[in-house]
Amino acid sequence: MEELKLTQEWDKTFPKSKKTEHKKVTFVNRYGITLAADMYTPVNAEGKLAAIAVCGPFGAVKEQAAGLYAQTMAERGFAAIAFDPSFTGESGGQPRYMASPDINTEDFQAAVDFLSVQENIDPEKIGIIGICGWGGMALNAAALDTRIKAAAASTMYDMSRVNAKGYFDADDNADARYEARRALNAQRIKDYKNGSYEPGGGVVDPLPEDAPFFVKDYYDYYKTPRGYHPRSLNSNDGWNKIGCMSFLNQPILCYANEIRSAVLIIHGEKAHSCYFGRDAYAAIVKDNPYADNKELMIIPDAVHTDLYDGGGKNAIPFDKLESFFKENLV
Repeated sequence: MEELKLTQEWDKTFPKSKKTEHKKVTFVNRYGITLAADMYTPVNAEGKLAAIAVCGPFGAVKEQAAGLYAQTMAERGFAAIAFDPSFTGESGGQPRYMASPDINTEDFQAAVDFLSVQENIDPEKIGIIGICGWGGMALNAAALDTRIKAAAASTMYDMSRVNAKGYFDADDNADARYEARRALNAQRIKDYKNGSYEPGGGVVDPLPEDAPFFVKDYYDYYKTPRGYHPRSLNSNDGWNKIGCMSFLNQPILCYANEIRSAVLIIHGEKAHSCYFGRDAYAAIVKDNPYADNKELMIIPDAVHTDLYDGGGKNAIPFDKLESFFKENLV
């Protein structure tokens, strides 16, 4: 097992709750990568608890939105962990700042492994929450892992789709994908010669005046005191330029309509990414004999990052998340 250096002081982008207990934990995925997580449990909890594993957004760390979700769910009676994916944050894995549809789906499954063997957790009552790009990964994990009794995807991205087709499918043609592949493979040669991987850059800074709204939305979260964290890729130098290459031809939601467990997809009405959530829900229920426990919830007036931290308007429907997991982790 890798020896990880874990920060012990509170360094989150949200205040510590007096209603929960917090500790650092680690677990190992099937690739031998050690993952770091923050575990939150209700104060004075007794008996075996239902548990939730939380990850995301894509390029964020557990000290940001995932930790807020986990701590809040613990306030509501669940055991919850927020973890850093492989190659990022405090988790292990070399080289750094790589992403993989397979390994990152496995990260969720490894979290389920860990939760299943804790003395204070009921292994038959485990759910997951994925935020942004990890919303898509959560649905992929739910399609593969029958131990996951309920999965929620909040303000989700389909990382395969956006990498292969561009935003709003604007580059959904063979020529555009060929040029993307050509550029990425040229970057591989450059990186190999240099003996290091070139970072792609996080959220643009300074912010151009003519930046699209969704770029301004990300800047407002990742580059300001609202959500900045020194270990967050999006707050700093970003993924490696070739870090997300495999998403180009490895779709993650092929068998989404075979998910039998409960699914809740939450998206903001005004989020640039809302089409990912709407289309994922449509794909999940299409020809699925287990469609009755699937739900799409659209939050009025909310933009993408409002579901990271509430956006100052309590946009995250924690009451709904609580009732969803309490109803389905049975």
